[in-house]
This record gives sequence, C-alpha cells and structure tokens, in this order.
Amino acid sequence: MTRSRRDFLRAASASAMSGLGLSLASPFLTLGRHRLFALPGLDYSTRCIELVSGSLVIDMLGLLTLNGETRQRWGPDLDGIADDEIEEFRSSEIDVFHIASGVGGLTAQEAYQNVLAFVGQYNSIVANRPDLFVRIDSAEDLDTVQRSGRAGILIGVQNSQHFRTPDDVEVFHALGQRVSQLTYNSRNRIGNGSTERVDGGISDFGVAIVERMNQVGMAVDVSHCGDRTTLDACEVSAAPVLFTHSNCRALNPAHPRCKTDEAIRRMAETGGVMGITGVRNFVRAAEPTTLEDYLDHLDYVRDLVGIEHVGIGSDIDLHGYDDMPPDAYEALKANYKGSYAFREKIDIEGIDHPRRMFDITEGMIRRGYTDEHIRLVLGGNFRRVLGEIWAAE
Repeated sequence: MTRSRRDFLRAASASAMSGLGLSLASPFLTLGRHRLFALPGLDYSTRCIELVSGSLVIDMLGLLTLNGETRQRWGPDLDGIADDEIEEFRSSEIDVFHIASGVGGLTAQEAYQNVLAFVGQYNSIVANRPDLFVRIDSAEDLDTVQRSGRAGILIGVQNSQHFRTPDDVEVFHALGQRVSQLTYNSRNRIGNGSTERVDGGISDFGVAIVERMNQVGMAVDVSHCGDRTTLDACEVSAAPVLFTHSNCRALNPAHPRCKTDEAIRRMAETGGVMGITGVRNFVRAAEPTTLEDYLDHLDYVRDLVGIEHVGIGSDIDLHGYDDMPPDAYEALKANYKGSYAFREKIDIEGIDHPRRMFDITEGMIRRGYTDEHIRLVLGGNFRRVLGEIWAAE
C-alpha cells in the first residue's frame, strides 16, 4: 500500500509529540517545535504541522509552474518531472491547485481555441499522471483528495472571453472547467477589468453568461474585474461569487487589483469567499512588505465580514515569480499597466516557497486564530462554497 504524504507528516508529528510525552489524541499545543523534513530554516510547531497535514488545503490560485524552462523540461504530459519536484508537490501539503491562467485572444473565436488547448493540456496531464494528479470536478472530489496521496487540479480560466455564447459555458463545463473569471484586466464582452480606463459594469451578454454559469454549476470569479463589474456580479449571480485571489484596498489604497470594503461586503452577502494573495505589490504599497502585512489582509476580511469568507489564493507556483528566468520575469512585468506598481520583487519572503502554507498557519497561530478558524482559511471555506455552487450540476 502506498503511504500518503499525510501519513508521513502525521508520523513525523507523532514522533515529535512522543518526545514531549504527548500523543495524537492530546489537545493541540505549541510546546513542541521540530524541523520539517530536516530542511534548514523550516522549523514549525507541532500544532502547525498537525493543522496543515490534517486539513483540506486549497490554493484558489496555485499554478504548477511559472517557469517556461521547467514547463519545457516536464513536457506536455509531465513525463519529465523529477522525483524531487514530485516530492515538493506532496510535501507542500496543498491538496488542490486552482490552476487558472489569463488565457484569451484577439477575438472570441481565438480565445475559444486557446482555452480549448489550455483545458486539454490539463486533462492530458491528469490522464497521463494519475499517480500525481486528479481532476477536481465535484465536492466529493474535494472530500477524497486529501487522503489520496495526489494533488487535485481544479480547472479554471482567468478570462471568460472564450464564451462566445451562453451554450459555450456548458461545453467547457463538460470538459472540466469549474471556475471562470468574468474578465481579466481589460474589457471584454461581459464586463470591465480592473485596469480599464472606464469603470463599466456587466453587459446584457454578461448577465446571460452569469446566469448560465449558475445553471450548470460553474463558479463566478471576479478577482481581476473592475469595481462596477465586481458589484454587478454580486447583484446578478444567484450563486455565491468568489474573489479567488485578491487583496483589500483599505490596506493598499488605490491599487486596482484590491477590493473595496463595499465589494467585500457584497461578496460575503452572496455567501462567497475571498482568497488572499501574497503578491507583494497587492499586499502593501511600500517597503518593507512582510508576512505580517499578508496576515493583516486575512485579519481584515475576518473582521469586516467574518472568518467564513476568507481563504488563500496565492497567485504563484510553489517557488514564486522571483525565481523565474530573468528575461521572462521582466517580460511578465512589462505586460501590465503602470497601475500594477511592480517593485524590484513580486513575492514576499517567507511565503515564496513550497511549504508556505505552514508559514501562513504559524502566522495565524501567533495571531490567536482557533484551530477551527485556521482550517476554514486553509480550505474549509472554499470547500463549503464550491460545494454549494457545484450542487447546481
């Protein structure tokens, strides 16, 4: 029988607690600390390791890799992925990666073809590497992935330009897409992106798309949408609306990728959840920008609308943007308007590595979060809301 990554972590944690005279049945305590996987600098409390390894962990914007050279070496079906890279996925303790990218095109037809290829690529990965990945299609899949020893791939797209008509929503749902962001940063036929000059709302066509998404059970994501489109989505959608990867404008005034208090309240009223990103320029407008600033965003959403409406959407792969090849890194920055306010670094030190969920959890422990609330942030809230949205299928 294959030993799952959680079995490994539980054994490590049990060993550590045994040294303290404790058992797994004991209440969570922070008395014990030990090194995870005997790697330098990864010193976590027993409580942290038990919480991460014992919880469903969902990253609502977690990519397999941002590195084009790595993608090329892996090959289209991931035949070239190395053993140490496999171990990084397993030891990250991230159970579900929402792998959405900003796929589009010059026309809706071009976007349709591009997204067909994008979805097909991930279906091929899942089919070719069932030892590593499983596609997440339903709430039941979320409930079983944690003990499977595999990572779940949740197929989403960060642009709904590929929906030429409402019928296309059903086509892509049948192919495995379960989340769709209405717009990327610019305007499309549905609504406006966050960096458009004019803050327009959702069009009549966009209303029809949202209604069909509700009908088939596809989650409405407005992370990159402009303020008016974000509010309109919360008004139009009969199902909860998601901010899979965003931050709070109250803590970073004027940044277009951050959400206003009004938007966060309206999202919560729909029953939605907001995933907090670790993108440095979204988290804070000035240096230093640290893990503590990231945690401030979790606290802010909790205090504004309740713990049941906050989660994690890292917006990076396991190693972050700053590990990209230099040319690709500079090209990525150049693709965005100046309002994105990129600085020398994009990632935040301490949550820019494969085991960032442990660092975030230690931070929540330091700030007095209960075990129940930590589990909700790590994945319980997104499990609940996705189950509700997908129940329409």
